Amino acid sequence: MASAPIDTTGAVRADPPPGLVTGTNEHEYAALREGCGVLDRSERGKLALSGAGAVEFLNGQVTNELTTVLPGSGCYAAFLTHKGKMLGDLRILALGDSNDAAPSELLLDTERVALQALFDMIRRFKVGYEVELQKRTIERGLLSLIGPNAATVAGAEDLPEIEHAHVAVEIDGIAARAVRTDLGLDLICDAADTDALSAALRARGATAVSEAATECVRIEHGRPRYGIDLDDSVIPQEAGLNERAVNFTKGCYVGQETVARLYYKGKPNRHLRGLRLSEPAASGDELRLGERPVGHLSSVAVSPGLGPIALALVRREAEPGSVVSVGEHGASAEVLALPFAAS
Repeated sequence: MASAPIDTTGAVRADPPPGLVTGTNEHEYAALREGCGVLDRSERGKLALSGAGAVEFLNGQVTNELTTVLPGSGCYAAFLTHKGKMLGDLRILALGDSNDAAPSELLLDTERVALQALFDMIRRFKVGYEVELQKRTIERGLLSLIGPNAATVAGAEDLPEIEHAHVAVEIDGIAARAVRTDLGLDLICDAADTDALSAALRARGATAVSEAATECVRIEHGRPRYGIDLDDSVIPQEAGLNERAVNFTKGCYVGQETVARLYYKGKPNRHLRGLRLSEPAASGDELRLGERPVGHLSSVAVSPGLGPIALALVRREAEPGSVVSVGEHGASAEVLALPFAAS
């Protein structure tokens, strides 16, 4: 029997994010690079797992180690097919009293395009475990603070500078959870408080920014996004995710055999690379090394600092330093290792 569909209606949008980013606003870009920008990302998919078997169950489904994740910390992981291909990626936050040895709840945060697959996986495989699953997408708001002043704006200067560390905060009387990210902080709050919290952050000095501007900074930092740069044809190592998302000493999980075999004995046929473009291009444009197709552009942007740039999974023969042709209109691109030099 198919699982019941999850939240796809209400106050958040369900369609995947755009793959083409152009016209980055220089004022917004400056705020993200030098100050602090705020963007509402409440549309991201959110689920909660609780119960005595939650950690044991999820640890057998995802690529990273959860038994060492204590309240106040978290990790990034992928969930895979049995052949090691990505069904999605997610952030896992351990909630509970900091004095407890185990979390009371795991909050799961994923791209909206991957939410149904995550929900279906949990519903299918949690049988036999003491696990409760709750939907949180519409109940929780999520604001991203991006830039070097993010912690100061949020009043969370004491939050450890460790990605996924998190703590409860109160901002002008509004309760939220501040979560450390690679580019600043995320603030998770009750959905009804999202607009008021955003206004409070802007009053404290944050600049409202567009998704186009934040995507430009993400691309510069070389962070792939599921639904744009990653899909169910990708093995984590191809996208450079092993260091962040995969633990090679944990017990078994779905897809482990393929992931471990590639890591210990194989060489990926593709690698996530940066492309410095000769002119703006579109997501999906084909890349060719000589006459041979080697990939397609995924995330693209026109960076005020770097000019036209993109991410792409390219075949390994297109090594950093190679020049490839782009699309059908005479454009070219230099293949670069990530992140981009100026990020």
